[in-house]
Amino acid sequence: MLILLLLLGAPGGGGAGEDVVTVNSEVGPVRVVEVATGLATPWSLAFLPDGRMLVTERPGRLRIVASNGEISPPLAGLPAVHARGQGGLLDLVLSPDFADDNLIYFSYAEPVARGARTAVARARLDLEQMRLREVTRIFAQNEAPPGQHHWGSRLVFDRRGNLFVTLGERFFHRDRAQDLDSHLGKIVRIRPDGSVPEDNPFLEQAQALPEIWSYGHRNVQGAALHPETGEFWSHEHGPQGGDEVNVIRPGRNYGWPVITHGREYGTGFRIGEGTERGDVTAPIHVWTPSIAPSGMAFHTGEEFPLWRGNLLVGALRGSVLVRLELEGEKVVGEERLLGELGHRIRDVRQGPDGRLYLLDETAGRILRLERP
Repeated sequence: MLILLLLLGAPGGGGAGEDVVTVNSEVGPVRVVEVATGLATPWSLAFLPDGRMLVTERPGRLRIVASNGEISPPLAGLPAVHARGQGGLLDLVLSPDFADDNLIYFSYAEPVARGARTAVARARLDLEQMRLREVTRIFAQNEAPPGQHHWGSRLVFDRRGNLFVTLGERFFHRDRAQDLDSHLGKIVRIRPDGSVPEDNPFLEQAQALPEIWSYGHRNVQGAALHPETGEFWSHEHGPQGGDEVNVIRPGRNYGWPVITHGREYGTGFRIGEGTERGDVTAPIHVWTPSIAPSGMAFHTGEEFPLWRGNLLVGALRGSVLVRLELEGEKVVGEERLLGELGHRIRDVRQGPDGRLYLLDETAGRILRLERP
């Protein structure tokens, strides 16, 4: 159990005036340093080569945050964003060749005539003029059902330069997660221009959308490549229970809503036909009751040597940072951190300095974890 040791408004390791919280963990004290504050529902964080940070705000703004915590005005050039419910401006990643092409990729709820849908756009970042140029939508879900929940939206480049996009099933349309003619409840894999890689698993299957990489997902809001194997890992929300951590492999069915540990809201009744089936890939870890996971990163830095290779997961409802100790693809230990703060952790990233950075959605802050 974590113990709050110190809360003060004194200078910290990253600049004058930082608030610092020191907490105990199983590997010793951890400093939680406030890097920046004043953001509005921050959703995603990406590091520029010069150490500054790009941060999305769900209401539809993109900002640059300096290392001293100074927040820029909103960048110009974003497309229209459907900022309602859980929708808005969501994930953000830099191009693998950003140093040469200055391209960024972002996901958002795109307004259309009958509602909105998850979409992904590519744009050139003009840091001198503080705007986006050459904005091009490269992907959009093929359905735009009503409702304001479950947009998915995490973006991850694989080692071959292809882009994974996680897509929610929009809550009221969960049965479509099993249908291969729908993008709802899927993870898709596309090239940086939106075209389909030639080795996608459903490319030759009639009636299946060729972008689909895996199916049977509910709402994936955390994803990362394993630092050693390069495989794509994700976690997803379950209803009341059944949050999952999965290793995502091509063509696999991950069960939602027929095979799940989740329970119906209100009644608590089990959903689907059970928790196991031979043709469904089982999760490697399940949380019941739900912690509402969001954002995740593997720790490979030197800041916390005993955490190296661990998976760090933010939690919204749980208001914690979860550390999962791994042996291969097996979870062998779990620790819950930062519960004393009582804030929703929306995103988790490892910075270029090897430290861990968090987006505190509740207080609109960027936090950094470091050794005392």
